Amino acid sequence: MTVADIAALDAFRTLTGDIGMKNEITGAYAGDLLSWVMGKAKEGDCWITIQGHVNISAVASLAGVACVVVAENAVVNEEALRKAAEAGIPILTSRLPIYEICKLLAGIITR
Repeated sequence: MTVADIAALDAFRTLTGDIGMKNEITGAYAGDLLSWVMGKAKEGDCWITIQGHVNISAVASLAGVACVVVAENAVVNEEALRKAAEAGIPILTSRLPIYEICKLLAGIITR
């Protein structure tokens, strides 16, 4: 499954255009404590969070995640979007809470 496959679902909207749409998603990780995400998220994961500041771009890059999904329509600031675009990391948003996103992705992501 690719980021484009998830972006095509009604529950998601991309904030970074076509950047990283071909990235392969091999799993998912949900969390908001950035130091924890850096140590626990796996390369290729779809990282689900409510964080929307510039540090999500750095953490996503360090962890090697395929994309970031910002839940509950939380605001993602422009600096975060710019840094993510520079790093080739797609950021998507969803109106759904983290739990609902996890349920949705659990049914379609296969490791």
